Amino acid sequence: MREKTIEEYLTWAVERIGGVTFKFRSPSQRGVADRIVCLPNGETWFIELKTDSGRLSPLQKVFASVMAQTKQKYKVLWSTEQVDAFITSVSRDRC
Repeated sequence: MREKTIEEYLTWAVERIGGVTFKFRSPSQRGVADRIVCLPNGETWFIELKTDSGRLSPLQKVFASVMAQTKQKYKVLWSTEQVDAFITSVSRDRC
């Protein structure tokens, strides 16, 4: 499965629960997450998408570390199944 397919699936799944996603590009800062996910409960997540054969680049690992240090919500999703699990998890948190 292509990364683009997983990204499109994430966008669809987030919209289905009333959220919105934004494509995140930062010309001056490489390695940032692929998507910003804004959920209807006010949570914001930085989501990196990879295929099962993908890997995080060194700059993406730095970004993940910065997110952890600043206590941001960050996740790497490797498949549509992981997107489903993420959606189930954040939907459960809304109740």
